Amino acid sequence: MKLIRDRPRSVELDEFLARPLLAHLATASDYGPRESPVWFLWEDGAIWILGSRRTDSFPSRLERDPRCAIGIVDFDRTTGLVQHVGFRGRATVEKLDTKREKRLLARYLGPDEEGWDARFRESLGDPDTVFVRFEPETSVARDVSYAPARSVQGSGE
Repeated sequence: MKLIRDRPRSVELDEFLARPLLAHLATASDYGPRESPVWFLWEDGAIWILGSRRTDSFPSRLERDPRCAIGIVDFDRTTGLVQHVGFRGRATVEKLDTKREKRLLARYLGPDEEGWDARFRESLGDPDTVFVRFEPETSVARDVSYAPARSVQGSGE
């Protein structure tokens, strides 16, 4: 993967991708670009995303055209944190690995499966669930944080 560092401050990629952030998966469709907010897991040099053939349209779009992009942002207006990682590459739709599925869900829901919302517990191992495996070809990793206004720092809003 080619990492573009075109700004003085950058983001340490592995540390950033270890955070439980929301990613945005952009795919092509017959009606123009589509964007899907997704949870992800960074393992083995790839981003892994759960998809359901029953409820998500992005797996079938990626099977037709594997070119896609992923954007991930960490933002906190009270501290001025603004970090962004963007990827471009190709994805494949793969068979579900239940151990990886549990690692991905635990990253967002915590390690106690019994405490997870019922819809996540019930979906474990669902035959309609697949993994999207995205291998980045190029990426940008930028830290564009700023000093927040004093009125924002203590507002608690």
